[in-house]
Amino acid sequence: MSSVLVIFLQELPGPVLILGIFLPVTLLLLLLIAYFRIKLMAVEEQLAQTSGHQNKFGSSPQNKFGSSPHKRMRQR
Repeated sequence: MSSVLVIFLQELPGPVLILGIFLPVTLLLLLLIAYFRIKLMAVEEQLAQTSGHQNKFGSSPQNKFGSSPHKRMRQR
């Protein structure tokens, strides 16, 4: 099996290996990284707007999930 792989790599030209396999895979990975970075920035922006909106209406900045159940029970 290893001899087949050696013969295949000897017969395969270097530019085909680089331009046909390594370059497209590298570009695809870079594209995925850029895509997920943009999505992450959008989600972080939405979270910042949401937490700013909650802090504006009386939620404490220490508690990112709003008021605790204990505080809500005391308010009733």
